[in-house]
Amino acid sequence: MSVKTKTARWSYSKHQWLGLIGGISLLVWGLSGLTHIAMVLFGPQQATFMPPTSSVALEGARPIAETLAKEGIAEAVAVKTVPAPGGGVLWQVTPAADGARRYFRPADGGEVTDGDRAQAEFLARHYLATDRGIRSARLQTEFDADYPWVNRLLPVWKLEFAGDDGLTAYVHTETSSLAAVNNTTKTRLQSVFRALHTWEWVPPGMDWLRVVVIALMVGSLLALGLTGVAMLVTVRRKKRLPGARGWHRIAGYVLALPLIMFSASGIYHLIQSALVPPGSQLKMGQPVNVASGKWPVETDWALIAKGRDIASVALVEGAERQPLYRIGLAPPKDAMGGGEHDHGAGKPSPAHGMAGHDHAAMMAAQAKTPTTDAEIREARFAGIKPDGPAIYLNAATGAVEASGDTDLALAIARRFTGAPDSAVTGVELVTRFSHEYDFRNKRLPVWRVDYGAPVNASLFVDTGAGVLVDRVADGEKPERLVFSFIHKWNFLFPVGRLAQNVIVGVFAIALIGFMAVLGLRMDLIRRLRSRRHSQRRDEGVSAM
Repeated sequence: MSVKTKTARWSYSKHQWLGLIGGISLLVWGLSGLTHIAMVLFGPQQATFMPPTSSVALEGARPIAETLAKEGIAEAVAVKTVPAPGGGVLWQVTPAADGARRYFRPADGGEVTDGDRAQAEFLARHYLATDRGIRSARLQTEFDADYPWVNRLLPVWKLEFAGDDGLTAYVHTETSSLAAVNNTTKTRLQSVFRALHTWEWVPPGMDWLRVVVIALMVGSLLALGLTGVAMLVTVRRKKRLPGARGWHRIAGYVLALPLIMFSASGIYHLIQSALVPPGSQLKMGQPVNVASGKWPVETDWALIAKGRDIASVALVEGAERQPLYRIGLAPPKDAMGGGEHDHGAGKPSPAHGMAGHDHAAMMAAQAKTPTTDAEIREARFAGIKPDGPAIYLNAATGAVEASGDTDLALAIARRFTGAPDSAVTGVELVTRFSHEYDFRNKRLPVWRVDYGAPVNASLFVDTGAGVLVDRVADGEKPERLVFSFIHKWNFLFPVGRLAQNVIVGVFAIALIGFMAVLGLRMDLIRRLRSRRHSQRRDEGVSAM
């Protein structure tokens, strides 16, 4: 017997043996996978993509240092301006990483009552373009079934709007972002996905059993795909077989590879998640000594803002732990993107002319701001750069800092790793989301700092807030690449996010119909025939 014949017989017997468990597994993961596509395509969508913007005008305002001193605030995790309801800006002060934020009016230093909730409502109405009443609002400090860890951001305000559709917004006020938006339909689809695709109903203490069972079931899909390919290669048919067997075989030429891709990448993801349990890596920086920022930036505001469209001001900690004012410059209107830039040393002229340090001209318009539903969905995953470059001023003296974002990014990464700069292998500005820096981080631009030994990881930091946004170990990167391109099919990015999900959905439906349904039908017929044959044989033996 030839090797080809042996291979054909072996693969055929194993393909039949795996038919029942593999068919059931394909139904479970195929149907639950479709719920994820349905959430992306038909889930609630924000009406506005870009966050609210407002030019900062602090001329004649009360110095923020005085406001903080009056309130007895000597340290804060973050101090920065944010767009205010009705126009203008407010000072946002984050006393602790896990609590509500406080807001002060620049003009007189007065505090906004219940400011964080009001800011969350303002942001939610901006993104969703709704004037519905709010049924309930609460600060959520932990992930749960409706707002799982994949959303990354905490704390968030959970705002439930009036209406029968269960519209709920999760707002992260520190980044002025809509962290998530749900309605009744999406919540139900999400429950199905979590129950059937990731099996999150399994108790934490039995997670090992979840991993084993899923690995065996999805492994049966991989084995079915491989034995199916072996049959297609070793068994040649001159004409199509009749009925379900013929359609099943023809579909195999198209669907065997997608089945192998989904199942193999799924198993890889399962094992990687078991070895390194996933979770949010977001960490706020250490409290900044805001009391040392004595220089009133408001006094020289007219000179600082001359010829510049200033989008934000933040009080951050510099590379040498000195307090700095970060003056964020707005990009050109309707501008997206923006590449890597270098903050070279600039020599300040008298009266803060900042010669050699004005980066506004560095921003180049790349594309129009997304406005339609399709453009918003696309940009939400790809990411765009929402603000421009920055100028740094010493908060104690008012002098322009020669160092810039690169130095600050290295300093932030150093604080979170404890590793020397000699371990750094690369630093770059990230202005778009990717498989390594996921869109669910909601924060752009960020700086990527790559480390060799002993860290062996990439850190993504936000210099505007001193935040560690994400940390990706080198060992996790291959799996992220495989999961992104092989499981999610992000290699289809040239066709756009909408078309990509439609194509994946069509293949998933085809796998369910031609592989699972027809395969289970053939398996049932085979089992019924085998049972009747056994019954006839037993009857024949009894008659003897």
